[in-house]
Amino acid sequence: MAARSKPVQLDDVSKAIIEQLQDDGRRSYAEIGKAVGLSEAAVRQRVQKLTESGVMQVVAVTDPMQLGFYRQAMIGIRVSGDTTSVAETLSRIPAVDYVVLTAGSFDIMAEVVCENDDDLIELLNKKIRGIDGVQSTETFVYLRLLKQFYNWGTR
Repeated sequence: MAARSKPVQLDDVSKAIIEQLQDDGRRSYAEIGKAVGLSEAAVRQRVQKLTESGVMQVVAVTDPMQLGFYRQAMIGIRVSGDTTSVAETLSRIPAVDYVVLTAGSFDIMAEVVCENDDDLIELLNKKIRGIDGVQSTETFVYLRLLKQFYNWGTR
């Protein structure tokens, strides 16, 4: 789990590279170079620095339903004790793909991807609710995903 750190200051060229990859993560370094005014090698080097520093990731985003995962849900978790410890334990569960510490009604929100409702029930009862410190959970089952984008740009 990443600790909160000081924002990285990016120059306009690095921001433009990130925006090019947010638009199309398969775009070649040569194409990006033409768009931002750098050589292919210079773009490759900047992308490597941006990924090694943790500023960005270049990943393939899949549609879970097309891969046989028919149940997605967001789980609100109330914790007694150390929320960070519970969040770290949740992060190690393969079906959990997103974990955040929150303020408000829940201490933690965790997104899960399961094959079906039986798998979700087993995940809740045998793994999540069994974590020391988990006081209660509330599950928000996804009926339909209407929007999921990662192209919010840079500042």
